[in-house]
Amino acid sequence: MSQPVLLQPITLRGVTSRNRILISPMCQYSATDGIANDWHLVHLGKFAQGGAGLVMVEAAAVTAEGRITHGDVGIWNDEQIAPLERIAAFLKDNGAVPSIQLAHAGRKASMQRPWYGNAALDEADRARGDLPWRTVAPSAIPMEEGWLMPHALDVAELAALREQWRRATLRAVEAGFEFVEVHCAHGYLLHEFLSPLSNRRSDAYGGDRAGRMRYPLEIIETVRAAWPAERPLSVRISSVDGIDGGLALEDQIAFAREARARGADLIDCSSGGLLGSATAARIPRGYGFQVPYAAEIRRAADVATIAVGLILHPQQAEDVLADGHADLVAIGREALFDPNWPLHAELALGGGSGEVFASWPKQYGWWLERREPGLRRLEGPPLPFRKI
Repeated sequence: MSQPVLLQPITLRGVTSRNRILISPMCQYSATDGIANDWHLVHLGKFAQGGAGLVMVEAAAVTAEGRITHGDVGIWNDEQIAPLERIAAFLKDNGAVPSIQLAHAGRKASMQRPWYGNAALDEADRARGDLPWRTVAPSAIPMEEGWLMPHALDVAELAALREQWRRATLRAVEAGFEFVEVHCAHGYLLHEFLSPLSNRRSDAYGGDRAGRMRYPLEIIETVRAAWPAERPLSVRISSVDGIDGGLALEDQIAFAREARARGADLIDCSSGGLLGSATAARIPRGYGFQVPYAAEIRRAADVATIAVGLILHPQQAEDVLADGHADLVAIGREALFDPNWPLHAELALGGGSGEVFASWPKQYGWWLERREPGLRRLEGPPLPFRKI
């Protein structure tokens, strides 16, 4: 019996993942001054212990003003390297490829933590000490009414910001990450350049599709040049805006082709997010609702893709890969619900060596192997609870 595709190793440039499962970057809004802490170590470490092939640190801001919230992880100064290095080492020691997403929030910066409202900072946030800061964007267009008016970046500022992306990439290298993703999705800065709804510039960085793609492609080139040649680079995109007059799939196919030509190895195919929160549901949702984007971009742009979006069940994930719709699947909130999702997928799909818990951490597998025979001897319903 052949091993399920989901559980087969995959080599990307010089990096091999033990399976095709990537844990999506999920912001925890729990850092202080951009510095990751024990929450992030345990949060991410669970997924490595749970059998994922690649585990990605949440969107790490390349500048302080590029944070979404006051609680975002950052990679804009050297003080932030050591805690990330600790996380990367733990992920690698537990069998996962340590991965990180680099990002700039653009006009969606200076925002509330989601449990405070997930909107622009207000007086209640100020009372907590979460003060707003200057936001930047391709054009001086606020995201929505009530949000800060962003500063439109001039050409000199764009060049300075490119340098910040380069330095952030070098810090990611120093921290020991082996897979990097450039965030061009969900309404953040690079997506804002791509979309005609948020980019109204009249210079070389605006106008037609080629102009709007120019700056994101320059960032991809910058990151690729600073990132070791043997390590893979992914680009996360919103495949469509889902808004009249916004990005269509054909625009993002063209962008994916150009990103590949500049050294991107994979396109991570999400959608939406230009207006409202990154999880705002402007695209009709259902099981695997974004998989068709990954399939079409893979076919039309001739580039490897990552499928994401309500991929909940092992057989569903296996079918995505076996049918050639994508090269990796990304699991997000379902991994929060079940950090051992990859190990449970192996049990469900019948992969592995034949020993039921061989792939589990030995500290767990040793116990679980001895638990199973006893469970198999039990027959009938469980005994009722009895007080002692």
